[in-house]
Amino acid sequence: MKKALICGITGQDGSHLADLLLEKGYEVHGMIRRASTFNTHRIDHLYHDPHEQGARLTLHYGDLTDGSQLARLIRQVQPDEIYNLAAQSHVQVSFEQPEYTGDVTGLGVIRLLEAIRETGVATRLYQASSSEMFGDSPPPQSEDSPFRPRSPYAVAKLYAHWTTRNYREAYGLYAVSGILFNHEGERRGETFVTRKVTRAVAHIILGEQSKVYLGNLDAIRDWGHAKDYVEAMYLMLQQETPRDYVIGTGEGHTVREFCELAFRHVGLDWQRFVEIDPRYLRPTDVDELRADPSRAMAELGWKPKVTFFELATGMVEFDLAQLGLSIEEARERAARLP
Repeated sequence: MKKALICGITGQDGSHLADLLLEKGYEVHGMIRRASTFNTHRIDHLYHDPHEQGARLTLHYGDLTDGSQLARLIRQVQPDEIYNLAAQSHVQVSFEQPEYTGDVTGLGVIRLLEAIRETGVATRLYQASSSEMFGDSPPPQSEDSPFRPRSPYAVAKLYAHWTTRNYREAYGLYAVSGILFNHEGERRGETFVTRKVTRAVAHIILGEQSKVYLGNLDAIRDWGHAKDYVEAMYLMLQQETPRDYVIGTGEGHTVREFCELAFRHVGLDWQRFVEIDPRYLRPTDVDELRADPSRAMAELGWKPKVTFFELATGMVEFDLAQLGLSIEEARERAARLP
């Protein structure tokens, strides 16, 4: 039975990856940060008491800011594969907490790489890089496009990306980076723009919210579903030769398009409910991120399955269901809104 260690298992990607690896028969270990409240809701459906026979998911306390604990955990688990999905991953927050973002998102990765190197455990590492590293590099962006980061988050991710490549070349580690473009879904954090919009649709239908406040509606992003993207992560660690890959759909859509589609799905005109708040405009923004995933498609045999339409409408229906509404009930209520 293969063993995998997922750093960031309680996040959107970590929970989907845990689903995938458990389905494939892995023994999965997840690293979580200590908190005074439970923050494991995305993986509660997977968790079994470790005293139960056959339990294959084990959680461990740890943090990318603690290199000694990382080394102890790797020695204890002896994982065949490590997936580093842990980070301070919110671009806007990185402008407000640049030092913390650099420590966790950037330096955290070198602590993890050093832990692997020093323990000597034969493992393969997947590092979650980001399309934000491309910044204002002209689209479509591929593995050969120049990096021009435009936020503290993107700079930290780029540091981690190049460090991963350096350790691969300097020490012969099997360490790869997946340069993932925006990937969303029902488990997306509620402060990210897509989930912020779909939750607003549901609460507006119930009369619990009147507006949703956003930033740059003209930003173009390549949006896919996180479930598709964790399959690419897995495939990258199954190759004979370690190599970095761009993962995306190849399509670009504006934030405005996402709003229009989400509100239209329940029969509402998005312009009645969306307003711009200058506080959500970034000091330096990225106009367009759109992937060229041809290498991943050719060499990994990977391709996205969920369309942009299915992504947006599925997220709306999920957030409606969270409030006890079907799409049919939502449309009936929308028709009665003043």
